[in-house]
Formats: sequence, C-alpha cells, structure tokens
Amino acid sequence: MGDQKPPTIFSEATCIRRDLCPVTKIRHQESNPIESHSIYFEVHGDGDALARGETHKLVFIMGLNSSSFAWKPQVEYFTSTPELRAKYTVLIFDNRGVGNSGYPMGPYTTSGMAADVVALLDYLDWKKERDLNIIGVSLGGMISLELATLIPERISSLLLTVTTPGNRHWWQNMAPWVGMKTLARLTFTTPEKRPPIAMDMLFPQAWLNERDPDDPKGRTNREVQIEDLLFRISNTRPQQLMGHISQMIAALSHYVDDSRLAAIGKNIGAKEKGWIGVVCGDEDHLVLKSNSLRIVAGLRSSGDNDIAEYEEWPVTAHGIHVQRRKRFCALIERGVAEGLARRG
Repeated sequence: MGDQKPPTIFSEATCIRRDLCPVTKIRHQESNPIESHSIYFEVHGDGDALARGETHKLVFIMGLNSSSFAWKPQVEYFTSTPELRAKYTVLIFDNRGVGNSGYPMGPYTTSGMAADVVALLDYLDWKKERDLNIIGVSLGGMISLELATLIPERISSLLLTVTTPGNRHWWQNMAPWVGMKTLARLTFTTPEKRPPIAMDMLFPQAWLNERDPDDPKGRTNREVQIEDLLFRISNTRPQQLMGHISQMIAALSHYVDDSRLAAIGKNIGAKEKGWIGVVCGDEDHLVLKSNSLRIVAGLRSSGDNDIAEYEEWPVTAHGIHVQRRKRFCALIERGVAEGLARRG
C-alpha cells in the first residue's frame, strides 16, 4: 500500500497489519480487466500471541454496501483488554466494490466474493485446519455460506447472521417492500444525509427511542447511532455507484440450495467438526427471519438437530450486531468455545 495508507477509525496500537491483498496477482489474473482488484484489510490483536499460534482467528464479513468499519463494536470489544487481544485475532476487510478495496467490472456474485476471502486468507497464510471462526452478517452471511463450501476444513465455527440461502430466481431474493423502498432512497441520497433514513431500516422504533445505557450524555439510541454512522461515513472512501449496484446484484443472484446446505452442515456443524450458529431478529425489514429458518432446515436435513443452533432475538432488527452488540460478541465467544469443544 506504500506510505499513503487510507485513514482508519481503529486504533493503531492494536493494529498488527493493514494493507491491500493483491487478489489479481494471487489468482494470476493480471491480464483480466474484469477481475482486476485488491482487497483492503486490517488485522488487530496481539502480534506476538498471533505469531506463537495462541489466538483464535475471527474473520468478520460485512454486508451490503458497508465497509469493514461497520464492525466497529466488535473490533473495539475484542481489542479492549490485553487478555482479549492475547486470546483473539480480528480480521476485517472491505468487500470488493466498497471502502478501500478495488472495483472489478462485475457483475459480482457471492461465490466470487467468497473467492476473494480465500485469496486474502491464503495471503495471510491462514490455512490450518479448523483454525478460522467466520462471522458473516447479511450479504456477508451469504458470502460466508459460499466460503463454507470452498474451505469447510479450515472453519471451526460459523456464525450466520440475519442472512439467507437465497432462491433460484432473482426476484425471489428481493427484500420486503419496506426494505426495498428504503434501499432505493439510500441509493440516491448523498452520504451525509443517509443516517436518519437508515435508522428506521436497521433498528426497531422502540429501541431507537430508548436511552443508550452506555452513553455518558444520556442520549437516545437514535442520536448515538446517527452520530456513529456519520463518523464512519466521514472516514470512509465514498462508494462508487458501480460498486453499489454490483453488490446488490450479488445479493439478488445468491442461491445455496439444500444439498449444499446439507454438505456445509455435515462438514462444519457435525460434532467432530465444529459449530454453526444462525441468529436473526424478529423485526428485520431487509431479510425475513423465515430465511434463517430455511438455512437451519437445510443444515439439519440429515436429521441431526445438533448440527446448527438457532436463535431469534426479540425486538431486534437487521442491525443486530450493533443493536445487541454485547450479546452478539458473547455469542461469537461461545461459538469459538463450542467449535473447540465439539472436536473434544
């Protein structure tokens, strides 16, 4: 990346490495302009503990048209103490078409975006068996399902959050009307005016109107989240329209059928392999909870209900990892522990 690194919202004190992964070179696709891109990433934690192989690797995969900075609550938690930094290593990155990553010509697919993740993991030499803990939200969960098809043997735990297995036809993958209407408004709204619009799409009204118990100023969750989103927007490279549309195409064309879900369940969720969790909210206006239930049914199609855990959180919407940040981080930690324990 050279001397001119893009700005980050995260502490340099916890940063082990941040750079661009040359996906095109790794795949030997230098002559293919359609696939010409790099992936921006950051690794946080305790570098010495990572070098000794003592940490659990957490791989966070973000959703539609959001940069890796949207993992702010999780990065801050897992790097908040020396003990946590010595226990966990955090990998965040910008998917193709957003943030500091490149913009290949497209169209994008979730399988192609999962292949980007494999290239990044290989670049970091994170290749050991049952060494990765994958956390995917929304489109990131769709990418995680494709990743679980590509490298199941590397995955110890898989947390699929407010996501979907998709459908055969793109029109079946469209969000509910309320979500689609808001997404359309956001597409043609300048970045600095988006936060108030996004709030009602991401969080329940009742929660937005409550006081944030962690805010020293006593503000409402709405006020805190609008300020936080404005902060992230001001520190993120503006997304090009091509990336915005291309990521939406990836979501609309996504489909992992029951046979592939069953294979993921067998290869990752079986007792001697690892742990799979599926979590959603009951007030999601972008990805209905019925999609999470379809994932669970496919993963458990062998008849073994222990292959996947399912949790539905009340008064919780699509921005689950922000709204329920403490509970979400606790679930990640439990998934890591369960993945190890199930291999006994």
